Amino acid sequence: MTISPVRFEHLDSALGIGTPSPRLSWQIGTDDPMWQQTAYELELDGTTTVRVDSDEQVLVPWPFEPLPARTRASVRVRVASGDQWTDFSPASTVETGLLEPGDWTGRFISPRTIGAIGERAPILSRSVPLRSGIASARIYATAHGVYAATLNGGQVGEQVLAPGWTSYHNRLRYQTYDVTDLVQEGENTLEVLLGNGWYRGRIGLSGGRRANYGDRLALCAQLEVTYLDGTREVIGTDEEWTARESGIVVNEIYDGQRTDLRGADSRKDGVEIVEADLSRLTAPTGPPVGITEVVAAERVFRSPSGQTLVDFGQNVVGWVRLRVRNTKSGDEVLVHHAEVLENGELGVRPLRTAEATAGYVLADADEAVLEPSLTYHGFRYAQVTGVADLQAADVEAVVVGTQLRRTGWFSCSEPDLERFHENVVWSTRGNFLDIPTDCPQRDERLGWTGDIQVFAPTASFLFDTAGFLDSWLADVAADQHADGSVPWVIPEIPHPQELVNKESPTAAAWGDAAAIVPWVLYQRYHDVGILERQLPSMRGWVDKVASLTTDGVRAGGWQFGDWLDPTAPPDNPFAAQTDPDLVATAHLARSAEIVAETAQLLGREEEAERYASLAARTREAFAREYVTGSGRMLSDAPTAYALALEWALLPEASQRECAARRLADLLRMNGFRISTGFVGTPMITDALTSSGRTDLAYKLLLERGCPSWLYPVGMGATTIWERWDSMLPDGSINPGQMTSFNHYALGAVADWMHRVVAGLAPAAPGYREITVRPRPRLPLTHASARHLTPYGEASVAWQRADGQFSLDVVVPVGTRATVHPPGQEPVTVRHGRHSWTVPDPCSGSEPTPRTVRELMDTVELWPKAVSMLVGHGLVEDAAQVADRAARYLDHPVQSLPRLVAHRGTGERAERACQELQQLLA
Repeated sequence: MTISPVRFEHLDSALGIGTPSPRLSWQIGTDDPMWQQTAYELELDGTTTVRVDSDEQVLVPWPFEPLPARTRASVRVRVASGDQWTDFSPASTVETGLLEPGDWTGRFISPRTIGAIGERAPILSRSVPLRSGIASARIYATAHGVYAATLNGGQVGEQVLAPGWTSYHNRLRYQTYDVTDLVQEGENTLEVLLGNGWYRGRIGLSGGRRANYGDRLALCAQLEVTYLDGTREVIGTDEEWTARESGIVVNEIYDGQRTDLRGADSRKDGVEIVEADLSRLTAPTGPPVGITEVVAAERVFRSPSGQTLVDFGQNVVGWVRLRVRNTKSGDEVLVHHAEVLENGELGVRPLRTAEATAGYVLADADEAVLEPSLTYHGFRYAQVTGVADLQAADVEAVVVGTQLRRTGWFSCSEPDLERFHENVVWSTRGNFLDIPTDCPQRDERLGWTGDIQVFAPTASFLFDTAGFLDSWLADVAADQHADGSVPWVIPEIPHPQELVNKESPTAAAWGDAAAIVPWVLYQRYHDVGILERQLPSMRGWVDKVASLTTDGVRAGGWQFGDWLDPTAPPDNPFAAQTDPDLVATAHLARSAEIVAETAQLLGREEEAERYASLAARTREAFAREYVTGSGRMLSDAPTAYALALEWALLPEASQRECAARRLADLLRMNGFRISTGFVGTPMITDALTSSGRTDLAYKLLLERGCPSWLYPVGMGATTIWERWDSMLPDGSINPGQMTSFNHYALGAVADWMHRVVAGLAPAAPGYREITVRPRPRLPLTHASARHLTPYGEASVAWQRADGQFSLDVVVPVGTRATVHPPGQEPVTVRHGRHSWTVPDPCSGSEPTPRTVRELMDTVELWPKAVSMLVGHGLVEDAAQVADRAARYLDHPVQSLPRLVAHRGTGERAERACQELQQLLA
């Protein structure tokens, strides 16, 4: 029997926590299959003990008196099953931060005459004498801009780009650092470098502008030293601090950093206090931004034009660290960044106006390490000038992002699908940089609401995103307009004239993040507190959209619709197949339903009834406006059918059956290439699965033609692309003015891979109940998923071999799982390891994956492939072969895949084979 150390809120480190009564969680390990928690006992500081009769172990209420500010406490837990008690867990330490404005001694200070826009980054400093007998020391710090601190020459903390990006006028995070090991008796020197960051740097749509939040950089900090005799000394930012110029000449998020290393005399200055509202200051609820990995260069080579290029083999986010030797004063080194190559040269057009450059003016030195600290870039390739004979060993990529704890993994027998999943992971890492951004490289990098709305389930499986998205949702509520409308990007940049549309921002699927993302966090982490806090925001959004309906239907107004539908031309990503009003009405029904369920959960019966009624009326209006009596949609497109099927928008069973058939027909006619944008893509595979066509979902997932999920993998992608064809088959970059090679939204299908391909899905909030239901299909021979739930590790692994299907399941203590072995009745099991072996549901009638692959990869065998596949009833595979032939032969035989898919057998199939033979001849 083991009990994990207590965890406080959603934090891995509870130093500087922002609540006096943090919720507590723990995990239990036992080999006893009958063990079940019936009570727990919490101990505070080894003295106060509270017993609670409960089986809860996730986010349980703090049972002690609230902790004052700056208070350090230790907590242990033990649990009981009936009369049997475990030993206490190891002690966990929590320390509160500064909880009220009155806890702050420091004030915001800014240089008087240096550090203006366009000038060198300033360094603020203070010399502090300390007496002997130091017991502990803390620094609390925040800034207008970003900051990096040193104490006696040692780096303070491991964070970068602190304090991050929030709705600065409403919420400004501060950080707490334990600097006990850095302080010393006698003189101490505290220095803080300030950069523009998001506060004063160039940020926004269409390249943005500078000083969106203010035109002065400022620091608010205090060093607090506690002595062995119990006394405390506080040194806060005030007018006794001084300022000087650093060697950083330019620092911008988009454009990069230029540094003069020659150490020339810099201007010095005094500081002055600037007015700032200390009530905005808030402690972090999630992990900080920091260095997460260092990637070595794979190769250094010359481009066709003679430029020195570096390939890191992986599209990453961060910066290049460069080691140079025997440098001469005044020489210059430049590092340009890009995600892809085009015609063998750095492909910089997708960066738009972002310069994405690091520049260094060198000093005389035997050796120097060059890297920035006040910016970041998205790149796989770097172009380096000013370094003779650059070696791969002297250059590496420093990967930067929010230090999220990895919680989810997936594997299978198809290497390209594993690579796709790894691309999803890398895009999450790159874009979860303090906020969930759309992309990390061009002149944008904003917290687009639509992207995270569709991706939140996938992200919450792969990483512990609860605290991270908790913070972002607080900004959603803070920046939400008084009428309930939700900005497209959060934090909202305070320049509404930038927006294309001057109306209230009520874009469906984007603004619906206000309702959907809190619900996802509740489902995945069982965090009722998030729902309680966000409910006013959720209601406000739904009420706003409902006020814009006519006869229950949302019509008109600015909409993104099914953004980046692959049928849309490169210069018009709005031109989707699906009516944007249909998308908007469907989302109103879904969000109203979520608000109703939230209100019901919180015991607000009147509100629950009101929003349930709104959801029902909206469904009726949807069916009346957009659905025929037989079940055909006004927008005859896959996204429309997927939304209607998944969100219960079709009232009649016959309509649902018709819609499912029509969705399958549309996919067949398109050769199982993707035909959905941001809205439809996360829904399409689930819609197929719920309508009994998991086989078609697999075909869609495993298609390699463009557009498809695996097409970028075949093109060498190491992250998810923004467009299905961000790079064209000939290796050229999409001609549209908006394309990114690191954009996680289209990777949202990974959540379906976890739940359906591997078969691991939550069945109750926080995975308190789990559904294990893998749906194996050819050509996969094995798949697995593993997830660190709030209760502990859950995993599913299946394998097909020798006509048998083996299934292995791990269920954590405190939960139970309903397992559906293929072809067997479901069984409910408690914690522990469980295994089943049943007949392989995929064996018998179908050709082996190797046979199919060989047939499809050999031109001369295409007629035989069509005949064999049709003979086995695999008409969709036959249609894919026929379509591949049509594209290969560059012949107008577009009707051939449709013929095979719809007619299937007999004379029609034979004619298809004959036509192929004639064309090949």
